[in-house]
Amino acid sequence: MSRAAVPGLPSRYPIGGQLPALYADDDLAQRFTSGLDTVLAPVFATLDNLPSYFDPRVAPADFLVWLASWVGAADDPRWPLAARREAVARAVELHRWRGTGRGLVEGLRLALGVHAEVTGDGGAAWSRTAGADLPPKPSSETLVRVWPGPGTRVDPDRVRAIVRAMCPVHTACRVEVLPGPPADEGR
Repeated sequence: MSRAAVPGLPSRYPIGGQLPALYADDDLAQRFTSGLDTVLAPVFATLDNLPSYFDPRVAPADFLVWLASWVGAADDPRWPLAARREAVARAVELHRWRGTGRGLVEGLRLALGVHAEVTGDGGAAWSRTAGADLPPKPSSETLVRVWPGPGTRVDPDRVRAIVRAMCPVHTACRVEVLPGPPADEGR
């Protein structure tokens, strides 16, 4: 979409109508200002709708790329437009959950339309009691199970790429791509 000259776009604020009465009947002045109206009409239309440009749900698709860069959102042109809009709209929330199981599950759902389950905490252990014995050494591996949502297909390479990008560097993440939901889904 282009916000340049739009043929036939009328100006909401024609300059010729705002000139002093002396120029109201001057043909040259009216033609000259109508040429300026043609150039300025897209500018006024953009400024009149400026709040819409900053709302990812209604912004023009080409402007969405710029909005994504402002909030550090992933913008993959292979995603459907609705998913790209949601990624930008939820970017701040997703940054808040980055590096957590919840963030990984939401990121996979948003990017690929898949369901995911994350087990393991990457090796973190703690105690509420000062001076207590150390807990047993936790597993440092995190398991990410992924299965398709309705009407979606799982691309294992893209899943692994997203998991690599979203998992903290100090954790080892193992990915399992399942054909359907796990058997213990209805817990």
